[in-house]
Amino acid sequence: MGFDVEALRAAVAAHGRVARVVVAEVAGSAPREVGAAMLVWPGGQSGTIGGGALELAAAEAALTREGLTRHPLGPALGQCCGGAVTLLTEHFDAAALAALDGQEVVARGPGAQPLAVARLLDRARGQGLPPEPQLVQGWMVEPVARPARSLWVWGAGHVGRAIVATLAGVPELAITWVDTGPERFPAEVSAGVTVVPAAEPARLVRHAPRDAEHLILTYSHELDFALCHGLLAHGFGFAGLIGSETKWARFRSRLLTLGHADAQIMRICCPIGQKSLGKHPQAIAIGVAAQLLGRQTGDRACQTHFSASGA
Repeated sequence: MGFDVEALRAAVAAHGRVARVVVAEVAGSAPREVGAAMLVWPGGQSGTIGGGALELAAAEAALTREGLTRHPLGPALGQCCGGAVTLLTEHFDAAALAALDGQEVVARGPGAQPLAVARLLDRARGQGLPPEPQLVQGWMVEPVARPARSLWVWGAGHVGRAIVATLAGVPELAITWVDTGPERFPAEVSAGVTVVPAAEPARLVRHAPRDAEHLILTYSHELDFALCHGLLAHGFGFAGLIGSETKWARFRSRLLTLGHADAQIMRICCPIGQKSLGKHPQAIAIGVAAQLLGRQTGDRACQTHFSASGA
């Protein structure tokens, strides 16, 4: 969780003046955690601080109110959480946004910076670890959000489109989307997704970080195979291949023939998706998204409760 400067930048570019509402403090039970934020502009909004009456009231007041406000989540709002949240509402235009350039931790509040905030920032710089979002003596401290995981999606067919649409809003993912030509991609692509048309996608494998995660979903079995071969030579954090168990058995045999060790080959997860959800692209996307978001970083075998999807 962090201050998504890029999302704010895109909203300001599109709408001019934008309000940002962030959960600054939580007492007891609440729908979202500290650092959860939404952006509000005339006629629209993005993000969420938990929905319900709290979000509705905050959105309605966002463009006319700034500063900290406390909201009990009881009878007054008709919510049953029982706790209370403190919200910080701020307004941004191009000039205010420019003031955030170069910052890794955004700390702001009234008056002189408290010693506790200065120590928190010094500790973050010294250890190289961003602080958790928090309200400290009236000052809000938030690390700038940086995607922690690089995901490469190979293929922009029905399943590729469904998967990218499902995962594009996950802040921790930076998505690179590759296919053989620009006409393969939708006209509009979500922010945070980098589209890369390439006549020979397998030649791009060497440009991926060695700890990147990959989903291979192209229209061609031969292209899928070339990507598997390339990733085994290059290295990866996770690789998932769409297909049946029959397809994977053939690929595995061919990869062994090319000299790849069986232990390395078996790091490629195939099939992907959750069979019980069905083979509709959106159903596959839900299963694959759950698989990706549920896994830990580093080597890990295919989870056994995921099985054949695709062709």
